Amino acid sequence: MTDDDLWGRAHVDPLVGVRAPGDPPWDVYLTGTVFLDIIFTGLDSAPVRGTESWARGMGSSPGGIANMATALARLGLRTSLAAAFGDDHYGEYCWDALEQGEGIDLATSRTVPHWHSPVTVSMAYEGERTMVSHGHEPPPEEPAPDRPPRARAAVAALTPGTTAPWIAEAAREGTRIFADVGWDDTGRWDLSGLADLEHCEAFLPNAEEAMRYTRTDCPRAAAHALGERVPLAVVTLGAEGAYAVDGRTGESAEVPAIRVAALDPTGAGDVFVAGFVTGTLAGWPLADRLAFAGLTAALSVQDFGGSLSAPGWSEIAAWWRRVQQYEDQDPTALTRYAFLEALLPATSRPWPLRRAVPTIGFRHSA
Repeated sequence: MTDDDLWGRAHVDPLVGVRAPGDPPWDVYLTGTVFLDIIFTGLDSAPVRGTESWARGMGSSPGGIANMATALARLGLRTSLAAAFGDDHYGEYCWDALEQGEGIDLATSRTVPHWHSPVTVSMAYEGERTMVSHGHEPPPEEPAPDRPPRARAAVAALTPGTTAPWIAEAAREGTRIFADVGWDDTGRWDLSGLADLEHCEAFLPNAEEAMRYTRTDCPRAAAHALGERVPLAVVTLGAEGAYAVDGRTGESAEVPAIRVAALDPTGAGDVFVAGFVTGTLAGWPLADRLAFAGLTAALSVQDFGGSLSAPGWSEIAAWWRRVQQYEDQDPTALTRYAFLEALLPATSRPWPLRRAVPTIGFRHSA
């Protein structure tokens, strides 16, 4: 771990005000597939069939569920990840990057003999990305643990028509489940098919997913409909920000997105969820949670890669100091983020910050 990485964490514990003796050892538990991400940057356009394209930059990092785990760890949450790792050099690299580089607990993870790591090649250009992936499912004798470690919260990806036993087990132990969902390839978009939704405290789909599941034509109406099924419904609105409904109190909140020059959107959704989980566990007001989640996601898209671009508290502090220096800032917009003052480290470095992009085999960052 480099000095820059250590500084990037800034020793901020967002949960310091709520920690107590007897708390679970982990703040967040996750399980899923870790990919090796290879990111090509500096492409002038999309690759053209029959030609060779040269990228001006390249990086590699753990991807897949590692994007979420890294985002949580960099925000100061004690994070535990259960995942299968290949016994190739890619798997070793990803394991070391997560455990040694990010401080993520891998006690429930395992190395699978004779299984190669899934790989994704991502090409970023014009603010978009194109990805090609390859991998195989780990052997069936290598499942995620049915009994996860004690944690304040867990992040789960719901799959239509299937259940994950660990979700119900974690919920019975008092773990608060935050869930998102992928595209429903069946086309049914049936909420009853998301059997594990009943165990969830928060559900965070995007606007299109939310409207399809609720048969509505407005993402805000969809959020209210989802609020009848889960305690917290959060609908991301892309460039418009996010809208949330607390189904227990009827409270709703909407926060606009921060406009930034997006270089690569990889992992932005994971960073948004990590920011919202952080604010929820810390007991912040609903609007502050949305604002923080949106801010962390906005900072992440200004750099390349998924886990590479997840911001830490130093990036957040540097942004806050810098943004207040602009004379044409809307005072009301600045007030929206004033709650950060009590959280941020007293010093920060110039913003935007750029983390070194690691390449497999290099011992030291440039």
